Amino acid sequence: MSSLKRVSSAPHIRDNTSTSDIMFDVLMALMPATIFGIYNFGYRALIVVLVSVLTCVASEAMYEYFTKKKITVGDYSAAVTGLLLGLNLVHTINIGFVIIGAMFAIIVVKQLYGGLGHNFMNPALAARCFMVVSFAGPMTNFVYDGVSSATPLTALKNGEEYDVMRMFLGTTGGTIGETSALALLLGGLYLIVKKIIDFRIPFFYIASLVVFVIVFGDKGFDPQYILGHICGGGLMIGAFFMATDYVTSPISKRGRVVYGILLGVLTAIFRIYGKSAEGVSFAIIFCNLLVPIIDKFCVPRAFGAK
Repeated sequence: MSSLKRVSSAPHIRDNTSTSDIMFDVLMALMPATIFGIYNFGYRALIVVLVSVLTCVASEAMYEYFTKKKITVGDYSAAVTGLLLGLNLVHTINIGFVIIGAMFAIIVVKQLYGGLGHNFMNPALAARCFMVVSFAGPMTNFVYDGVSSATPLTALKNGEEYDVMRMFLGTTGGTIGETSALALLLGGLYLIVKKIIDFRIPFFYIASLVVFVIVFGDKGFDPQYILGHICGGGLMIGAFFMATDYVTSPISKRGRVVYGILLGVLTAIFRIYGKSAEGVSFAIIFCNLLVPIIDKFCVPRAFGAK
């Protein structure tokens, strides 16, 4: 029996859904947040997003051309990375920084590790964290309606006033794509209905954060405080679009539940006890690194294996 082979968890059914089909659906799901972000922040947001997408696509094509690999930009994965990165940036950021971040995402995080399917962390999030460390000031210059101000999540952390309805609709300061919880929720539900993502990750991510905030937060069971944490910052875009990345999330259903709970707890810890009001990016990156361990302990044993 020691020679038994082990296989990954179900499903193993093959269908006609290709990588390009999946990535195209992700692009479509991000359109509500993208369109609203451009409407909310103006033409400068459009420029940031376009530069991010074009740089990611060009970086992938050039790297694969010079390393004599098959050009894979037609699978839209580089475009998805570029769009996610662009939506995670403020509209006031220097365009040169956008180019540096996009090249880092594709060349360093994705291609140097073997391309799509081999990167151990989400390229867009890794690039965002790299940019936060490298360009801290420009990355946190939140301007809304011509006025520089703190984000609603910062106001929530500091005990200041914040408007949950504005956070839900998106008429607040923040990064280009994170402000409208409504637009992101619509996109996330589209991906769940299309069975592009597993509902377990966003559900247990958000649910565990809510439980932690109620138990360890300052306000207890305060609906406005809870909704502020759900609608504020990068939770919605992170839960639906980045934590669910096929390559960097667990393969089993049980593993995805554990992964989602860890994400929620870590994000809540960073938000409540950390210096920064946000914690989504670093929580997802940290949990990406734990995925091999989660898979090891959560993947069902092969039938008959000891």
